[in-house]
Amino acid sequence: MRRVVDALMRRFIMFGRLDILYSDGQRVTYQGRGAEPAAAMHLMTPRAERAMVINSGLAFGESYMDGEIAPLDCSLEELLSVLMLNINRTGHIVNRLEGATRYATRKWAQFNTLAGSRRNVAHHYDLNGRLYDLFLDPDRQYSCAYYARDDMTLEEAQVAKKHHIGAKLNLDRPGLRVLDIGCGWGGMALTLARDYGAQVTGITLSKEQFEVARARAREAGLADRITIELRDYRDVRHQYDRIVSVGMFEHVGVGQFDRFFRAVRECLLPDGVALLHSIGRMDGPGSTNPWLDKYIFPGGYSPALSETIAAIERADLWVTDCEILRLHYAKTIAEWRHRFEARRDEVVEMYDARFYRMFDLYLVGAELSFRVQGHMNFQLQLTRSQTAVPLTRDYMVDRERAAPAQG
Repeated sequence: MRRVVDALMRRFIMFGRLDILYSDGQRVTYQGRGAEPAAAMHLMTPRAERAMVINSGLAFGESYMDGEIAPLDCSLEELLSVLMLNINRTGHIVNRLEGATRYATRKWAQFNTLAGSRRNVAHHYDLNGRLYDLFLDPDRQYSCAYYARDDMTLEEAQVAKKHHIGAKLNLDRPGLRVLDIGCGWGGMALTLARDYGAQVTGITLSKEQFEVARARAREAGLADRITIELRDYRDVRHQYDRIVSVGMFEHVGVGQFDRFFRAVRECLLPDGVALLHSIGRMDGPGSTNPWLDKYIFPGGYSPALSETIAAIERADLWVTDCEILRLHYAKTIAEWRHRFEARRDEVVEMYDARFYRMFDLYLVGAELSFRVQGHMNFQLQLTRSQTAVPLTRDYMVDRERAAPAQG
């Protein structure tokens, strides 16, 4: 198997340099164009060597979790930088064939039924709540922050994100009814109710988030303005003045895009405004890494803007504004990762070392997907009517500047 790995790696590393220490003790250098980025890794077992060839998208991560693949004289970030850059630019023949198969079957794999969606959400969001307190901001914003200034702290950037979205919702009077699809731990609902006077209904499929969000609304004295429901977007029957969805669309699945945007249209009043905030990809439709799908976000997919817009068009909705956030999420995840790694001992005590390696691999890989693989975030403002919002974007800037600082 080592000879097969060697032959593939000589074709695979086209950029930078990668050293591999094989299980038999032999160290080989694979040199592409340029000296950087550079990294080395240790393939400790024959199984780890197979992981570089057969189902590498899944097996590499599993071998790393099991301690059979490890960075060598470098960080995990440096190792993944080399690998992800070359996967993005070249890949190897087996990797390309596996990717083509995943793409061909993605609608079936991501056809998230109601029961499947509940299982998928529970897999990630119903983990021990203490885990998220180790690396998120106190408001538990588990989505891309908005760095209006480069020197913002994570906490400041998450507050800025909420008000950036609030401005796009054009909350021009108190008492507007807002539906928050995928409300998380309730941070957006709290901000919209407290700072904008909105009546917010938040829906989630996570039992952990449902309980926390309801408790937070009560503790903030906002239970009369915030209702949290354990409900799927497909089961909402009321209409709202505004709809917001932050970091939830990535869990819909490409097979349900049309259903999602039909639900948005059905739940939005004729003069209403919706704001969708989602991870996206700039290189066109693709598929989800199989390791990420199995261990982190089952049924998840980061959509291309093109396939998202196509589904919006089929739902007969207007796209009245579009903004692309490029490196904001890379900066956000970098801060999460540094906080997470600083609390390693607590994570290991809470779970075990294998879980720590799994979650750390997820965070490092996620950050690099925005730095070297073309991931980004998009924010789409949607309406049923072309006259639902002012003709220019000035109102967004004015409302954002007037927003309170507390978040």
